[in-house]
Amino acid sequence: MKFTAAQIAGLLEGTVEGDSAMEVYKLSKIEEGEEGSLTFLSNPKYAQYINSTRASVVIVSKEFKSESQVSATLLRVDDPYAAFTTLLGHYNQIKMNKSGKEEPHFIDSTAQIGEDLYLGAFSYVGANAKIGNRVKLYPGVYIGDNVVIGNDVTIFSGSKIYSDCVVGNHCVINSNVVIGADGFGFSPDASGVYLKVPQIGNVILEDHVDVGVGTAIDRATLGSTIIRQGVKLDNQIQIAHNVEIGVNTVIAAQTGIAGSTKIGSNCQIGGQVGIVGHITIGDHVKIQGKSGIISSLKDHEVVQGSPSMAYNDYYKSYIHFKNLPNLVKQLNDHEQKLKND
Repeated sequence: MKFTAAQIAGLLEGTVEGDSAMEVYKLSKIEEGEEGSLTFLSNPKYAQYINSTRASVVIVSKEFKSESQVSATLLRVDDPYAAFTTLLGHYNQIKMNKSGKEEPHFIDSTAQIGEDLYLGAFSYVGANAKIGNRVKLYPGVYIGDNVVIGNDVTIFSGSKIYSDCVVGNHCVINSNVVIGADGFGFSPDASGVYLKVPQIGNVILEDHVDVGVGTAIDRATLGSTIIRQGVKLDNQIQIAHNVEIGVNTVIAAQTGIAGSTKIGSNCQIGGQVGIVGHITIGDHVKIQGKSGIISSLKDHEVVQGSPSMAYNDYYKSYIHFKNLPNLVKQLNDHEQKLKND
């Protein structure tokens, strides 16, 4: 799909300097610009490319001045970076504007389907499922029995939503996510054989939750595993049964959270963090990457290490750890000196 510089200027509330009828159909970096592409100049260190870029249209600030003639059409705005970000959002909406029902697919006769559903090939919608308006289910998505999905939800290829789970409005679930699989619940009998504990709860995702590729969120043993509004989960995260994650908390890749742990709101958790079960983490907590959390944390704590400790204490200790060879050498030198004396 092609757009003119004038059309884009109207969208971004900018002004055109050059050919307002210039057409573009793709986006690019300024140093990699090609004919028919649109790019932007925000960082001054990239200003060197303004004269050599082959991009047809370049978004620049209203104050931008070039030392020589620029061949590209310029689109002047208040903030080029913000304008290009807005444009990326519109471009993504157009790219993701799927519609209709592809064949083959299966929708159980008891399922309730909202308006403007996109259903990719080989997708499955189970008995008594309820799906809201403007939902997009990409190829190979599985929606189990009694699942409830809100409005404006996108679920990408290969993801599975097990029975009885609830997904709120405006959620994005990326490929190969599993929501509602059994929690890791086993109990040994008298002979040491592990017997499975039935997991009869569900998972609830509130509104505006994003879930990254390959993440698994287990159903509760009883009750619900709950991911609160605005939570953002990176790729390959494991969330165990009966975990609760508070509003607007963000968690980076490869983090594992054991069962029944409660995490507060507005927390920031780095990658490869391990969190034991049955503890409470307060609000506004920051956990640095690769930390191991073995006890509860209070509001606003910042921790690092495995087992974790206060962030500042960790770095003070780390300085001593790095100096340990020198300290050992000094100690050995003193001991040798004492022997010689």
